[in-house]
Amino acid sequence: MSSRFGDTDDAVLTLLDNMIWPILGLVILGVLVFVPQTLRNVRSVQLLLWAAVPLGLLVLAESLCLLSGHFDLSIGSIAGFSAMFTGMLLGTCPSCWNVVSSPWIGFGIILGAGALIGLANGVMIARVGLNPFLQTLAFLIIFEGAKTAMQTQPVTGLPALYLDIGGTPNFAIGVLLVAFLAFGLLMRFSRFGQAVYALGSSEKSAREVGIDTSRLIIVIYTISGVLSAIAGLMLTGFVGVVPPLIGEGLVFQAFAGAVIGGISLFGGRGKITGALGGVILIQLVQSALNNSTAVGATEIQMINGFVLLVAILLYSTQSKIRSRILASGSV
Repeated sequence: MSSRFGDTDDAVLTLLDNMIWPILGLVILGVLVFVPQTLRNVRSVQLLLWAAVPLGLLVLAESLCLLSGHFDLSIGSIAGFSAMFTGMLLGTCPSCWNVVSSPWIGFGIILGAGALIGLANGVMIARVGLNPFLQTLAFLIIFEGAKTAMQTQPVTGLPALYLDIGGTPNFAIGVLLVAFLAFGLLMRFSRFGQAVYALGSSEKSAREVGIDTSRLIIVIYTISGVLSAIAGLMLTGFVGVVPPLIGEGLVFQAFAGAVIGGISLFGGRGKITGALGGVILIQLVQSALNNSTAVGATEIQMINGFVLLVAILLYSTQSKIRSRILASGSV
């Protein structure tokens, strides 16, 4: 009898760990019934996935930080600042600096900018001892302000190759899928992935088994910064220019995508594949809202807030059920 209960609890825990997929299935059915034009053909699905690429890379960056027991509020501003700074160097608009013409140098600059900001985040948190919330909030404000100080108009005249990376739908979608596949394998099978989970479960225990937690935190934030910069590059290619509001507000959607995908807010638990499901769900809801005639453009931000609230409620319910099952001792 106890074995049967144990099997049932195992099944419930597995369902909880993969809750995103049945939810995504239900949302797809709802969209097909109420806003069918969102998924009317292959081209529509391709556009949806293409639009999800920048958000997906930010969700990946946030998921990595969350799994380690930390978080990063500055990912959207890193994406925006890196894209704007590089755009000003490459662009030929009247107010652009136009000091670099090679798109390859542009790739290096945008990735380097993201890496340096992420590195600074990691050093301030791991070595100086600043609270991750305060540190990344400060960088969010600083780099949002720096972006606006550089330019308040769209940056145009960027090299074609620089735009092609994010502007070619199949290539951009491929980058997103390869990134999730690579990090999924890395987190599951590598020592780095196991160290991140160990750090997220207990920093003290991780340190006691020989993990250099300070260095690991710095590496995690540096990777987060690079992924954020790639998101900025993809967003630039998707739009075709660097808009002045690039990257703003994306951090909240990234949090929602990671949490809906099953990444624990307290670290140490969650799957990268689940986070990918969260990305698709968030973008599907966004596209359905944009296509719906019942929802005005001014109401979309409010509904996005409700989506984040639902994500938090789902996470809370999931955690309570998991704790109750584990406390029963049947698994």
